Amino acid sequence: MKVLVTGASGLLGRGTALALASRGNEVTVLQRRPSGLAGTEAGAGPPIREVLGDIADAEVVRRAMTGQDGVVHLAARVGVVGTEEEFHRANVDGTLQVVAAARALHVPRLVHVSTPSVAHAGEPLVGAGADPADTVHTIGHYARSKARAEQLALGAADALGVVAIRPHLVWGPGDPQLVGRIVERARAGRLALIDDGAALIDTTYIDNAVDALVAALDHAEDDAVRGRAFVISNGQPRTVAELLARICRAAGLPAPHRRVPLPVAYAGGAAAERLWARLGRTDDPPMTSFLAEQLATAHWFDQREVRTALHWEPRVGLEEGFERLAAWFAAGAHA
Repeated sequence: MKVLVTGASGLLGRGTALALASRGNEVTVLQRRPSGLAGTEAGAGPPIREVLGDIADAEVVRRAMTGQDGVVHLAARVGVVGTEEEFHRANVDGTLQVVAAARALHVPRLVHVSTPSVAHAGEPLVGAGADPADTVHTIGHYARSKARAEQLALGAADALGVVAIRPHLVWGPGDPQLVGRIVERARAGRLALIDDGAALIDTTYIDNAVDALVAALDHAEDDAVRGRAFVISNGQPRTVAELLARICRAAGLPAPHRRVPLPVAYAGGAAAERLWARLGRTDDPPMTSFLAEQLATAHWFDQREVRTALHWEPRVGLEEGFERLAAWFAAGAHA
């Protein structure tokens, strides 16, 4: 099978491309900047091919997708910093081009990588499923643009075997987002718990997220999968306090003990967002109102249906994941 992976410069995209290549698939990757995968021989198939360009550029997308049997679409603008137009171009226009090219070139399978935030309006999620994407009540440019993108992708189910996968908080060795930011703040003495850190949150170890995307590609045309959205996670919710402590411990750092009330953190995050906008900064602020809310609100998901539909089970539990993370830090691979 020939597979296009968009957004392979990220941790999950890179892992997915390598996993597909290692089982003999002919893999092409598409993203703005070099992924470091061009020419990589990870399996029995040919070396990974790379196409560089803008995911919202119809010509670039069509060139990358010609001859493919499936697409795993991860390319997206993430974070909280940026204008509505910037998020729309990358996430909505980019997905439009992917769907249009898949239709025109008769590519039968499309895995659209989404996010649980497309269906989250601020309330706790306790044993939740994958509610429909909502462009009205979701919070922030990122979530709203991804919600619209998911709607566009699933709207092509009349012609394509398309499925939306929403990985929840992917982490692991080499992760610059969740792990990288937690460790950076802990080293700077700026990591704190919101309230008492008791909110239960589910996460997804990187290998399990990769396996789920590969399984989604294999089963995208199944009746139980086609045209649907699924949240995936390890299915092992832990308190925020425990997750932060374990990540810090893996990096050889003390767990956070300072506590900040949610109203204070929320107000501080909102102020930081306004300041960043005035200064024109492109990095994410240390706290945002959305992040404060996330760290104080339960988020865990019922995994029974998705595991049955995708014929997938997480193979790396949290304990093993933290052991691998500690080994990675001990080896100095992060330096």
